[in-house]
Amino acid sequence: MKGNNYTSIKTFGELQKSGYRARSIKMELRENLVRKLKNKENIFNGIIGFEDTVLPDIERAILSRHNILFLGLRGQAKTRMARLLTELLDEFIPIVEGSEMNDDPMEPISRYAIDKIAELGDDTPISWVHRDDRYVEKLATPDVSVADLIGDVDPIKAATLKLPYSDQRVIHFGLVPRAHRSIFVINELPDLQARIQVALFNILQEGDIQIRGFKLRLPLDIQFIFTANPEDYTNRGSIITPLKDRIESQILTHYPINIDIAKEITQLEADIAEQQETSVHVPEHLLNLLEEISFVARESEFIDEKSGVSARLSISGLENLVSTAERRMLINGEKTTRARISDLWGVIPAITGKVELVYEGEQEGPYVVALKLIGSAIKKAFVSIFPHPEKSKLGDAGDPYGAIKAFFNDGHTVELFNDVSDKDFTTALVKIPGMKRLVDSYKFEKNDWHFMAELVLHGLAEFNIISKQIVDGKMIFKDDLADMLDDNLLGDFE
Repeated sequence: MKGNNYTSIKTFGELQKSGYRARSIKMELRENLVRKLKNKENIFNGIIGFEDTVLPDIERAILSRHNILFLGLRGQAKTRMARLLTELLDEFIPIVEGSEMNDDPMEPISRYAIDKIAELGDDTPISWVHRDDRYVEKLATPDVSVADLIGDVDPIKAATLKLPYSDQRVIHFGLVPRAHRSIFVINELPDLQARIQVALFNILQEGDIQIRGFKLRLPLDIQFIFTANPEDYTNRGSIITPLKDRIESQILTHYPINIDIAKEITQLEADIAEQQETSVHVPEHLLNLLEEISFVARESEFIDEKSGVSARLSISGLENLVSTAERRMLINGEKTTRARISDLWGVIPAITGKVELVYEGEQEGPYVVALKLIGSAIKKAFVSIFPHPEKSKLGDAGDPYGAIKAFFNDGHTVELFNDVSDKDFTTALVKIPGMKRLVDSYKFEKNDWHFMAELVLHGLAEFNIISKQIVDGKMIFKDDLADMLDDNLLGDFE
């Protein structure tokens, strides 16, 4: 119903004359979806990567007027998609004024609304509910009771109104009846106790409820959306088979299929302050590297693949990455700065809080696992840009890393302090023989030279051609073999 055309209506009589027709919420969603599809309107703004998989399934379910179960690991936008379904509701709907159950004046179901219309007839006052107020969300937890969801007898109400317990008016309705003509979402459905899930059977099958033996029929009109991890992926509980059988459409969600989609999601969701956006430059290759950490984590032997690695890892990681660079900029009194690979060590708190370790990972420890994930991501990024140091052939041009390796073989050391200024950081990299020639032979943005040079150091370290140590707020790159030879020579002279 178009709110602008109807919301001036204030009484039941006026509503009847307006041509308003009652319809179920599922028909309302269906008809509005049909209109949007015909007009080629974007229904799920901000949902990226599901265009050819999940979103068509949702549209089919709504056209079929189904209740929906989203099955997927954490951080796969299940709840967000449920919330966006309110865009398919009419902007406003009429209710009997004062009704706690959003009673349709044409088809009232509560005792309050039925009595009100019987008493006042066409003069029954009408109020209007916005679609944003027709969304109810409940996180399933083990302590949720039938009374919370369905309702219970309220002895205080019975005493106050001087009514017997057999009177419907003594019932205090739970969340589900109050969600009449609304979208009702239960997140993490397996966490709901089995006996509570049983209480949902009749609502899904018949659309009505029963409370403590009352001869009460409330034909509720609700669009149910459930979210859950796949049942065999969780030890916390499961969806009982009869309930699962009553949910008509079960839709599988998934993580981004490639770096580009993941990066787009991260940049859309990350909360970067305006001051940070103007003062901190993050190289595109570094953004790719950050996303690679999540992809590596999902394949890591140290992380429970059944738990999943949320997209929030990259989102929080980007926020920490920018803040790490900003902190260094402020310490050095600089007006702008460039994010570095070494700033990824400031992302570790965002990693350790987003992954669930298996036994081997627990033995390593969360900090070490985070370092390994970063190292693996660097290794992949390095060989995607530069020649593989173990597979590149010398040829006529010689080893592309020859001058750099010779520099470290001679016993030289490079120390990169985490909080050093951009000028000193770049100077330390430029002084490495062969570095400028190697990096300049590749195409890159003008501001990204330091990233490319730093990636060479980290990449060679990941392939154990040189060593890398993290000590007291700095990274030390050197050749351990050269150090051993120097020590042996000194021992001979002593």
